[in-house]
Amino acid sequence: TNSLQLYSGCSAPFVHRVVLQLSLNSVPKMGKAKYGNWQEQEANGEEKTAKTRITYAKKQHFKKCREVGHAIKGMPLLKAQWLLQQVLEHKRGIPMKRFTGGCGRHSVGKLDSAPGNCVAFPEKATKLFLDLLTNVQANAEEPTKGLDVTRLVIKRVQVNRAPVTRRRTYRAHGRIGKYEGHPAHIEIEVEEQGKAVEATEADKPAVRLTAKRAAQLRVKVGGGAASA
Repeated sequence: TNSLQLYSGCSAPFVHRVVLQLSLNSVPKMGKAKYGNWQEQEANGEEKTAKTRITYAKKQHFKKCREVGHAIKGMPLLKAQWLLQQVLEHKRGIPMKRFTGGCGRHSVGKLDSAPGNCVAFPEKATKLFLDLLTNVQANAEEPTKGLDVTRLVIKRVQVNRAPVTRRRTYRAHGRIGKYEGHPAHIEIEVEEQGKAVEATEADKPAVRLTAKRAAQLRVKVGGGAASA
């Protein structure tokens, strides 16, 4: 029988026995777990993406890594590598948009429309991101992926704050001060973009005119009351 009987009692007479019957037919059957759209495509090899990541990056400050990641997000892979090389040569800067404390103002900030020309040249974080971009490029060129590097675009850049590392440093007069590090977890995902298709006239959205502009277009040139 498809049932499970559990008895509870003792050896004393006139003991009430409680019988708990659980019908196994009433238990729902668990099917296979369904993947999400991107997970299913990645399992079937249809997802045209490549990923890389690093955890507990200790030599780079989290704040600088966040700004570098925000600067290259959405860029083509080759352009992002070129930009970071320019940053190492101090020909371009990384716009400091969230963590603006202590950043200087440089004329190269005008090239990136940085607020107040506040840019920085974080060499350690820039070198780390160059290594990550080289790694994700190698992952994309694997035989299992076979992606076109010239059409890769940085789809996602995620920089998370890692646990703070705590040490101590010795100060004057027998005092001790904290000596903390701010590591980061970094993930980068690139995606191969399809070939661009020129939009036709039918695909272009219709221009919506306001009532004022439509009235202006209806007025003829030289209109108005006729002179007597």
